[in-house]
Amino acid sequence: MSEHLPPEALDRWAEALRERFDLAPEDVPISLILTLAKDVANSVARPAAPFSAFVAGLVAGRAGGTPEQVRETAAAVSELAGTWEA
Repeated sequence: MSEHLPPEALDRWAEALRERFDLAPEDVPISLILTLAKDVANSVARPAAPFSAFVAGLVAGRAGGTPEQVRETAAAVSELAGTWEA
């Protein structure tokens, strides 16, 4: 089991992912992803956060995967979460 890491440790993990999958820094928008996860966790349910982040990435990728499409998709997921009523 891994220990909880401080937020800045995500920079090292993001760098490892970028290297492994040949991604540019703008391809891994940490704060955008964390905001999406926070919005979903607080408005829907904690387990919905990683699932929603995956779906956002899938949708953005199918739309072309540009940084702008990622931002638009994340905003749409956050907006849906904000209006969610269980």
